[in-house]
Amino acid sequence: MVRRTVQPAATQIHDLHCLLQECPSCGHHLRADYINTRRVRTLKAVVELRLHIRRCPNQECERYHQVYRPESEGQWALPQHEIGLDVVAYVGTLRYQEQRSIAQIHQALVEQGVCISERSVSNVLNRYDELLAVKLTDVEGLKSRLSDQDMMILAIDGLQPTMGHEVLWAIRECISGELLLAESLLSSSHEALGALLNRVKEAIGLPIAAVVSDGQQSIRKAVRTSLPEVAHGLCHFHYLREAAKEIYEADRHAKKELKKQVRGVRVIERSLAADDAMSEVVNGYCQAVRSALTDDGRPPLDAAGLRLHERLTQIHQSVENLAKRGTSPKPSSGSNRSFIKA
Repeated sequence: MVRRTVQPAATQIHDLHCLLQECPSCGHHLRADYINTRRVRTLKAVVELRLHIRRCPNQECERYHQVYRPESEGQWALPQHEIGLDVVAYVGTLRYQEQRSIAQIHQALVEQGVCISERSVSNVLNRYDELLAVKLTDVEGLKSRLSDQDMMILAIDGLQPTMGHEVLWAIRECISGELLLAESLLSSSHEALGALLNRVKEAIGLPIAAVVSDGQQSIRKAVRTSLPEVAHGLCHFHYLREAAKEIYEADRHAKKELKKQVRGVRVIERSLAADDAMSEVVNGYCQAVRSALTDDGRPPLDAAGLRLHERLTQIHQSVENLAKRGTSPKPSSGSNRSFIKA
């Protein structure tokens, strides 16, 4: 169907890179080929994903020029969908746990700031049903799609839209990208998660080389109990977050202290004249400060405190350069320039 409305503007941008750097067939280094953009609407923001695509440049390889997409893309949304998986899980929870109608679910999403039509809510609910219907019912089809592999690497993760509701658990095979199992559980105990892992192991029959997940204790215990001989690793993001916990706390404190020094932007904006060239310049600096304050980054890979310090320093240097040239706007009070001191 032809789109009749404009996509909402992205409020966040995330760059996704391939963890796989060598071709699994020939071992040749995968070449960075191009960047593809994709916009996903989640419960918290409209996210623009910048996907760094790689291809195998070896012409003799059976996977020559085959596209390799970032592995983490699958945690945001289903293929060729604009609605995030957290929205899908939330819609399913409202429908089957709270018995809400499509109109009520649509209203709840709109109240949370999600740009979605009532018809799209019905489509999202269908996707939720399809995810739950996976449940290894097409075992032969899964085996056929995994027939070229001699092992599996499993990724397990859970989506819980709000506290107290069921968690939608999904098990995905990382090499092929196939979704093997999706099931909604009220309990996230290691016994329940271990049962899911055992079902996948028994149904597919391929040896499991490794399991990747976050550091949740119930997942760790489930893997240790159900798959004692299988290597269990944390995903790169969660591993770095755990390792950088002390650095994160120091960076968060630094950002809080920096914010204290840039208060009063709104007061400055209100004091500006409506049609004045200098007021326009000052307003531009105010907008730059406001943008710096709301740009949180994504720790630990992108420290918000360091980013804020860098951007405020650039603003401060810009104003000083204008002052040296004698073109700096004169603030109406002595305190108005305090917002640029980092």
